[in-house]
Amino acid sequence: MKNLPAKNSVEQAGAWKDTDGHFINAHGGGMLFHKGMYYWFGEIKKGKTWLVPDQSWECYRVPAGGISCYSSKDLKAWKYEGVVLSATTNNRRSDLDTSNVIERPKVIYNQKTGQFVLWMHIDHKDYSYAHAGVAVSDKPTGPYRYLGSLKPNGHDSRDMTLFQDDDGKAYLVHSSENNNTMHINLLSDDYLKPTRQYIRILEGKRREAPALVKQAGKYYLITSDCTGWSPNPASVAVADSPLGTWTTQANPCVGPNAATTFQSQSTYIVPIDPKRDKFLFMADRWNKTNLPDSRYVWLPMEIKAGKVTIQWQNERP
Repeated sequence: MKNLPAKNSVEQAGAWKDTDGHFINAHGGGMLFHKGMYYWFGEIKKGKTWLVPDQSWECYRVPAGGISCYSSKDLKAWKYEGVVLSATTNNRRSDLDTSNVIERPKVIYNQKTGQFVLWMHIDHKDYSYAHAGVAVSDKPTGPYRYLGSLKPNGHDSRDMTLFQDDDGKAYLVHSSENNNTMHINLLSDDYLKPTRQYIRILEGKRREAPALVKQAGKYYLITSDCTGWSPNPASVAVADSPLGTWTTQANPCVGPNAATTFQSQSTYIVPIDPKRDKFLFMADRWNKTNLPDSRYVWLPMEIKAGKVTIQWQNERP
């Protein structure tokens, strides 16, 4: 009877449900905190999983389903807010066609423009397109208006995240150069396009799945190795500014299956109480042969004396 979840608790990688009793469908997600409410955005994965032929890696896919949104006041009870960016059908020229890839959505709010800005990874089914797409809305729950996609400063963009700093500046962080290097781009004041200010970091390290957070004046970037849908050890990079010099640290995970990031992959870090070193580490446990049945792992994360620790626990915080 050891390690059983407490009454009313939610197991890690369990069948998480919304307040209507439906399974939460928000993979590769990000979190926005706005006016006392958390908004969880994620990829909608539904339909049959298939293996894209003639690829050098196990390129499993489902039809692109668009972007979903859920809201919560306590990070526990999640209300389904609907599809905030819909996929299109039978229009292969569209970035948002179901034949393409719409992944890793992240949303931040621009105080100057009053717009909620959504960035995401846009690709073709074989991941040869490697663009970053952007959409906007006047409300956190959308609908979002798609503006198009681009290659930031002419470079490939695959797995990505957004980071908004205390000074209002925002950054697009993405895997580039065939996933061999990570790029960090300063965005324009309206957050709608990359500026020419960017850096290349983790050169030759083959990192993906970036998640960035700030604590006590330092910036911490968690990434994953590139092993397809199979899990691997996370690592940490640290800098004094987003466009500064980054140094690497070891795997921050502690506990069973730490060597595979608890059989999952990073997607976002939520600042819960940075002054007390408290953060929420969000990850996906992918089921590569049945992607709609992929699950979520959320764990407490601490940063003390410049060291990141993610401790396993059986229940969702």
